[in-house]
Amino acid sequence: GLVNVDVYVEEGSKYYFRNIAFVGNTKYSTDVLKRVLRIEKGDIYDSKLLNERVSMAAGGNDIATIYLDNGYLFSQVLPVEILAVNDSIDIEIRIREGRQANVANVTVVGNTRTNDHVVYRELRTKPGDLFSKTQIQRTVRELAQLGYFDQQQLNVVPKPNPETGTVDIEYTV
Repeated sequence: GLVNVDVYVEEGSKYYFRNIAFVGNTKYSTDVLKRVLRIEKGDIYDSKLLNERVSMAAGGNDIATIYLDNGYLFSQVLPVEILAVNDSIDIEIRIREGRQANVANVTVVGNTRTNDHVVYRELRTKPGDLFSKTQIQRTVRELAQLGYFDQQQLNVVPKPNPETGTVDIEYTV
């Protein structure tokens, strides 16, 4: 037989963002970081959205990425709920910028399909450049567009060296 089930959900109160503070930022002003965050006091509280805008936005339009695109490979950006008052939550975004990292060595492993120079001319990351997450992602996209390599096999492994402030980048094709 057929059974009807009624489900009642008590969602509770809505919460809202209240004060959003940035701590530890020297490279970028609070105004710049607020523009990237795109969350205002009074917006409905959404922790998934907060985490996305801090460090996991699909298109890279997040606070961590602006640091990672300017060499700050060792940076950390952490949103912390510091206070809930009635229906509002205060957030502190704690930033440890660290030092900028320069690219030391760039290598390509696994190429059996074409001349190495064909692959190397696609690389957007060169020794001496500041580390850039977006340039690495662009390189992987452009290697995929060459049509020589299985996209599932394409990979990149940054190998940071905090002592020297450098990073080796290894592309696997």
